[in-house]
Amino acid sequence: MQTLNANRVRATPAGLQARSRARVCRVQAAKDGKTVVIGLAADSGCGKSTFMRRMTSIFGGSAKPPAGGNPDSNTLISDMTTVICLDDYHCLDRKGRAEKGVTALAPEAQNFDLMYEQVKAMKEGKAADKPIYNHVTGALDAPEKIESPNILVIEGLHPFYDERVRDLLDFKVYLDISDEIKFAWKIQRDMAERGHSLDSIKKSIEARKPDFDAYIDPQKKHADMIIQVLPTQLVLPTQLVPDDEGKILRVRLIQKEGKKLFDPVYLFDEGSTISWIPCGRKLTCSFPGIKFYYGPDTWYGEDVSVLEMDGQFDKLEELIYVESHLSNTSAKFYGEITQQMLKNSSFPGSNNGTGLLQTIIGLKVREVYERITEKEVVPVS
Repeated sequence: MQTLNANRVRATPAGLQARSRARVCRVQAAKDGKTVVIGLAADSGCGKSTFMRRMTSIFGGSAKPPAGGNPDSNTLISDMTTVICLDDYHCLDRKGRAEKGVTALAPEAQNFDLMYEQVKAMKEGKAADKPIYNHVTGALDAPEKIESPNILVIEGLHPFYDERVRDLLDFKVYLDISDEIKFAWKIQRDMAERGHSLDSIKKSIEARKPDFDAYIDPQKKHADMIIQVLPTQLVLPTQLVPDDEGKILRVRLIQKEGKKLFDPVYLFDEGSTISWIPCGRKLTCSFPGIKFYYGPDTWYGEDVSVLEMDGQFDKLEELIYVESHLSNTSAKFYGEITQQMLKNSSFPGSNNGTGLLQTIIGLKVREVYERITEKEVVPVS
């Protein structure tokens, strides 16, 4: 197996131009051999950005917008990865959607033909003049030229909706956030950070829900791995103080069995059903504690295994105790999961199952890349 050192593969932007409707910005990431395409699907405000940062950091470098390009570009470039936001394939801008009375979730607001053509081109090693949807102005800006990277990640509302695009994906991930948690997160983000009223947040969620249920949620049946975020079962909702709502979480990693490109992670004994409350002397955790679960299940008629964590860590460095009981994590060395979690400890969810299971999926992405390309990625500290 050929070794590819992620520390020595650098993003190399070339031919970048200033923002202009008359010009195309050229954005380039390092390329060596086959392009592996990863799809990440989720509703807005469900943690896609944090997941992207955790995943790309495993391959080296920090994901940054294209240097010298459109300052409102949604593209993120790191050492081996390019992340593109599928909002860039809106065929209707904000004004156009308002005029037609459709939401950004509606299929008629997307250009699936162009999405397919450009993802296919980049998978084949070709560049693409990708449009830019400006989230600030709501307009469609001049395109930017994206070179084919080692790993292309397409993230957004509809990565699995169009069958042609779905068939191009080597690995598919869905972030499945329950309505209760999504509402709590929205309140925390939009009221605290954006000054929105509680009433406006409720109306926004209610307006999006029919299209979410019709077009976004059904895509999760196609995912290879699903992260479900649910309210804790360790205590009753009435026992939580308001500040803990949406923070103490039950998080499940649903993994499809029988896939050629990755092996599902398991706790203690593969295929068994395990419920585990870690030793309080080895893992510090305050009320209401931590509980793990692992076992077989089915997902839309397919066999899956489920790894679940309910609760949160007090001392992140003690995660090594949990890591020692997990197998098939795709870690390169003992303690790599804990190292990654500590490195990204400032990210949201670092003290609960969202951070842990996102990190494990990031390692699975590396495993998928290595199996497809037959190249080994040297771990990045």
